[in-house]
Amino acid sequence: MASELIDQLTIETDSKIVFFILDGLGGLQMEGHPTTELEAANTPNMDRLVAESTCGLMIPVEPGVTPGSGPGHFALFGYDPVQANIGRGVLSAAGLEFDLTDRDVAARGNFATLDASGNVVDRRAGRIPTEENERICQKLRENVKLPDGVEFFLKTEKEHRVLFVLRGDHLGGNVDDTDPQQLGVPPREPVGHDEDSKRTAHYVNLFLQQVREVLHDEPQANMILLRGFAKHRPYKSLQERFKLRSYAIANYPMYRGIARLVGMEIAPVSENLSTQIDELERQWPNYDFFFVHFKYTDSTGEDGNFEAKVKVIEEVDQLVPRMVNLKPDVLVITGDHSTPSALRSHSWHPIPVLLWAKTARRDRVTKFSENDCLQGGLGTFYSQHLMSLALAHAGRLIKFGA
Repeated sequence: MASELIDQLTIETDSKIVFFILDGLGGLQMEGHPTTELEAANTPNMDRLVAESTCGLMIPVEPGVTPGSGPGHFALFGYDPVQANIGRGVLSAAGLEFDLTDRDVAARGNFATLDASGNVVDRRAGRIPTEENERICQKLRENVKLPDGVEFFLKTEKEHRVLFVLRGDHLGGNVDDTDPQQLGVPPREPVGHDEDSKRTAHYVNLFLQQVREVLHDEPQANMILLRGFAKHRPYKSLQERFKLRSYAIANYPMYRGIARLVGMEIAPVSENLSTQIDELERQWPNYDFFFVHFKYTDSTGEDGNFEAKVKVIEEVDQLVPRMVNLKPDVLVITGDHSTPSALRSHSWHPIPVLLWAKTARRDRVTKFSENDCLQGGLGTFYSQHLMSLALAHAGRLIKFGA
């Protein structure tokens, strides 16, 4: 209901909005580190920006619910994260520009390492190089065969990540993950929850049995863990909903995929964050809404590397003035979820957010951190409402009612 209201109130203007998303930004204190990663980082530019902003904390889905990257980003863009949720496979396919058909079921895959007992010892196979991923995918294409005219496709994403697509008649996407999301246990069996999905699970199981045989001699990537099985579905675009000409500057396929699903134009892959900002500057006259995504605050957290996460936050801070110098009407800096190094995974902890705009009501926050933002004027709110706040501060929402 709330999101439909915002759609009806949106108008076109020449104002510009930037969402700078530090993936997995939120953190926790851990042994040897009495503060969070963001609190420990030296961030003079974001702190300076905070003094001219209004701040708060965001809950991606519901209190206590740990979000995946899909729901986290859909919420940021103003979509209900539960209603819009879709399996990660479809997001990966969109990010890789793999055109799904109505006969396809897609899943996100991780190459992983199993020990001699068949238990998972590394869910990411040591983050193998992308070139190694491509070699192993080709090895599987040449040696794995499925019966009954069912086909499979493997497409390298980056490092250990791979897109898996199963193509055939009467396949369903309601299949449980085979990724156990923990170490020291074997991969899970694929389980389907309706007749078509049981058919999918049968062929996935045949595929995985052969994968294990073909990759038994690989030192690291000797198995694939699959999650996020799904079939394609349409979404209303940001142009249709909010009258925004939008542009995504993101390097990882999944985030490019989410952006494509909601109708954004997609930038070429950039070398690093500095070249991503170069692209933002080049495209500034051409779009109204910019989504700039930075991955390494998330991956360092997943690696449990507190010091590395602090370092990349500090590196990001040095580039913030370049975005400010473009004079956006609204600049938002936040994350899609928290990824504390202490937990080595996504978590349910609220995410710090700053909103910089001429119309922002200044609060007393002077440092960009979780504890400081807790005192901010935005309070604690759901990520789904961030877009409506940004549209309001950009002068893109008309009054509701007489």
